[in-house]
Amino acid sequence: MSFGRLEPSGTSPPMSEINVTPLVDVMLVLLVIFIITAPLLASSIRLELPRSDAAKAGSGLAPTMVVVDRTGQVYLGEQSLSLSELGQGLAQVAGIDPDAEVQLRADVSVPYGRIVEVMGVAQSVGLHRIGFVAEPAVRTVVTGKP
Repeated sequence: MSFGRLEPSGTSPPMSEINVTPLVDVMLVLLVIFIITAPLLASSIRLELPRSDAAKAGSGLAPTMVVVDRTGQVYLGEQSLSLSELGQGLAQVAGIDPDAEVQLRADVSVPYGRIVEVMGVAQSVGLHRIGFVAEPAVRTVVTGKP
């Protein structure tokens, strides 16, 4: 018998079946990865955006105040306006100062779509600096011993 001989010895026939064990191992690893990552893809976090610790008035020139009340009515300053009238009013502000800041104050119960409409009106006339006004978060002090 010589070394390096590659001829079949005749005692064991060639294997005609596929070994599926590595394939099953890979599939189980992929299944575990998908099981772990699937809940992370769904957004189920409840948020309450109108309160923030960083809710402080900005410095600089007086910003233009746009208010949306709980019924969805839009106000520029103290004047109630429709969206087209709001666009005209904000166009005047943009004509005076194109870098003017618009501060948007909206009630907690206002639908997000209504806020996006108001933002779209401001951006359509060239005002791109839009700030959201929020109340400072209420901090509770827990006293007592556990």
